[in-house]
Amino acid sequence: MSGELAEKPSLASDPVRLRSLTWSVFVPMALYGTGFGAAAPMYALRALDLGASVGLAGVIVALGGLGMVLTDLPAGRIVARIGERGAVGLGSLLGLLGVLAAIFAPNLVVLAAGMLLNGAAGAVWGLARQSYIVAVVPPADRGRALSTLAGAHRLGFFCGPFLGAGLVHGMGPNGALWLQCATTVLSGLAMVGIRGVDGEQDAGAHTLRSVVVENRRLLGTLGSAALLTGAARASRQALLPLWAAHIGLSPATTSLIFGVAGAVDVLMSYPAGVWLDRRGRRATGVPSMLCFAAGYAVLPWTDTALTMGVAALLLGLANGISNGLIMTVGADVAPEGRRAEFLGAWRLTHDVGMFAGPIAVGVIGSVAVLGAAALALAFSAAAGAVAMHRWFPGVAGRLRTK
Repeated sequence: MSGELAEKPSLASDPVRLRSLTWSVFVPMALYGTGFGAAAPMYALRALDLGASVGLAGVIVALGGLGMVLTDLPAGRIVARIGERGAVGLGSLLGLLGVLAAIFAPNLVVLAAGMLLNGAAGAVWGLARQSYIVAVVPPADRGRALSTLAGAHRLGFFCGPFLGAGLVHGMGPNGALWLQCATTVLSGLAMVGIRGVDGEQDAGAHTLRSVVVENRRLLGTLGSAALLTGAARASRQALLPLWAAHIGLSPATTSLIFGVAGAVDVLMSYPAGVWLDRRGRRATGVPSMLCFAAGYAVLPWTDTALTMGVAALLLGLANGISNGLIMTVGADVAPEGRRAEFLGAWRLTHDVGMFAGPIAVGVIGSVAVLGAAALALAFSAAAGAVAMHRWFPGVAGRLRTK
């Protein structure tokens, strides 16, 4: 089957300019990312404080990703039923409960429950913000809007560890968790003030099953590219520290490499959105996946801070170029009247990749040399580039599904 990627009108009766979303959407997203970035490294330390082994601490941290995967589909139904503002409020509440559970956890079971709640909060919050952007921003500005949204989160994530360092020094790991608690509340309060969206969906007319079945070909073709993108993005966070330790780099040097690569990632956010809008989804997606493939392919041949830094920069550039790409493509193909449910299924394809990628790194690294995991990721990223070239729309906006 083949068809046109229609330039669907915004659901809002009065589409907004990107600048007007600064304080209601982009700044809250940066706040949310700041707390998340500060707290992310601390959950493993919190697990260790409660008596977990290193391996068990890693499993508990991974439950955040599992919570997101399990909630992606229900999140679509939630947004369809209660709207974007209600979903932001619910997601913020879930996130607050998750962080508080981690702070006051008397044992590992409560901490694990908190991680699952954090993942669920991310799924609901993320889908609500994406659905709102799609509803109020004109299609011609969609790439820039979603890339800016993703870039705001990454900027916050990048700054979070620096802002939380003082709290961690004075309060231990819980200091960063209290920062996440505060930013969750502030970002939620800011976003629940967004104006309502006209043309609410008929939440009772469609089941999740029917939406998935009706769009199974899109989810199976474009969704495969989204899954491979998620795996490429998340796996670098697991593989790069392991490789740095493998070649004998100090933690300080590793942190510096991550910081420089993260800066390149953030700086590419807005240019990536402009390229998305002007040159199309395929012209953005294929180069990003090729950069991922190149970064992972050269990593096994690096043995110094300089050469590994080059590989990390390639991966940071790839991540930056792909900023907002998957959300934009999902928004492009989301069916009218079933947008939220479809986007929940669409996000699931990407999030499964993000959850499975680091696990694959660990499994391959445990049964073979670590370089084999890097080469496997290079191959999968190259496969993602082929899938994007085959199915993603180009400049003219034509969508091919077979």
